[in-house]
Amino acid sequence: MTADVAVSVWVLAGVVALSDAGRRLLLRASADCGRAAYAVELVSTFQLCCCTHELKLLSEVGGVEPRLALTLTYLASVVHGFTFRGAIGNPTGALEHAYRERLTRGCALRRIACQFAAAAAARAAMRMVWGVGLSALHVRHKDLGYQCTSPIRASVLTATAVEMMCAFAVQSAITHTRSVEEKYRVHAVAAVITTVVYAGGRMTGAVFNPAVAFSTQFPCGGHSFLEYCVVYWLGPLLGMMISVVLLDRLVPLLGTKPEPLIGFREDDKKKKKRKKL
Repeated sequence: MTADVAVSVWVLAGVVALSDAGRRLLLRASADCGRAAYAVELVSTFQLCCCTHELKLLSEVGGVEPRLALTLTYLASVVHGFTFRGAIGNPTGALEHAYRERLTRGCALRRIACQFAAAAAARAAMRMVWGVGLSALHVRHKDLGYQCTSPIRASVLTATAVEMMCAFAVQSAITHTRSVEEKYRVHAVAAVITTVVYAGGRMTGAVFNPAVAFSTQFPCGGHSFLEYCVVYWLGPLLGMMISVVLLDRLVPLLGTKPEPLIGFREDDKKKKKRKKL
């Protein structure tokens, strides 16, 4: 078990190192043609999905203890936060940027296309890595035909609600920490992600990212494609929308003090004049 964990950690480190090198090369190559943002989005989402595949394998097939799994989740989230170089890595996040007009609609759609392309590539790439047989865990997973079972352990409605709440919590944390210095913001968001994984992981895997779910959960048996779409696509989308509406619309309205009516203002002025006399 210790050897399996050590190999998986080296795989995670290798994925991050290769992805970072790829980001740097693509940034240099595409800086003049204006495609740098899409190149970074593609590589960063690939890194995110590959790491999630390995962590999922450790947790579900390797049977590592939850404390270690959560620690690795936190560390991986921190590394992603510091290495993404402006990439979003989440389709619902791209839609939220389009809503706030940080991205045009076309740019958001192209980023989402890059994210799903990277998700499909990461699925194929990790099967190649596991096929090498670097650890006993990888060999066992290969012998099983890379099969996985659905992590949904509740009704579709309940699972959708869980993914919705997970996405709401993460999106709210991202929104509230945008003005915070990066070295603190990354750790704060990583802590929220780890908490969400701890709270909802037993019911749905706590993915809250449609692209990552497409890469890691959709190939698993146990539920239909439509059910996965409802849980892992509709749930996070609703969570993001509720976060935006609640924090941008309702909270500011509740925080404003109602102004007194004009008639009451005039009565107050008359009372003040009488007191002076």
